[in-house]
Parts: sequence; C-alpha cells; structure tokens
Amino acid sequence: MSETTPHQHHAIDYVEFTVTDLAEAKRFYTEAFGWQFNDYGPGYAGIRSPQGDSEVGGLRLDETVRAGGPLVLLFSADLDTSVQAVKDAGGQVVDGPYEFPGGRRFHFTDPSGNELGVWAEQ
Repeated sequence: MSETTPHQHHAIDYVEFTVTDLAEAKRFYTEAFGWQFNDYGPGYAGIRSPQGDSEVGGLRLDETVRAGGPLVLLFSADLDTSVQAVKDAGGQVVDGPYEFPGGRRFHFTDPSGNELGVWAEQ
C-alpha cells in the first residue's frame, strides 16, 4: 500500500477475496470491471486502486474456499452495462437488478463463488 494514501481510523481499508483459481479470478475482474493487479507470487495478487498508486485489496488463492464472507459493494455509473459485463466475463447474476431507496443494484457471484453487489444512483 502506498504511503501517500492516508488511512482512516475504522474505515474499510482493504478487501481480500479468497479464490479457488487465481488466474481465472484475475481474468474475470479484469474483463468485467477493468481491474489491474500487482502479482506477488503464485498465491496472491494485489488489486490496484483506479489511480494505480496504491492497492485497495487482494486475491488470495485457497483451493478449499467455500462461498460466503462479507458482501462488498461496487459503484457503477451504468448499472445495465455492469450487469452485461459480469455476464460476459462468466459471472452469474444471482439477484436483481432491483430498486432500493436511492438507486438500483444487483448481486453476482464470481467464478470462485464470491458474492458481490453493484449499485448505481437513480
């Protein structure tokens, strides 16, 4: 993580996904959302921030992972395009898109079974 990025007390600072296939997870997130990675060997890849000057999370290889864990929400400027990108990359939409107060969102699973949500303002 970059030392130029201030860390905030009690704020979400880093999100780590456990994946069953590191190469497939990187392919999926690159294709669906344009994410870029820093490779740290065969079992870990850091997720670069959109500015590329720090990391916001990581992908950790564990072939015994089971579905579950925290729900991470991503923001989208165009929810329908994000839905299609997830499908085109091989993800599965498992809920929505649906409306909620203040916007719309959907949930999907990645190839390792991690469930995430994506939301957009109305």
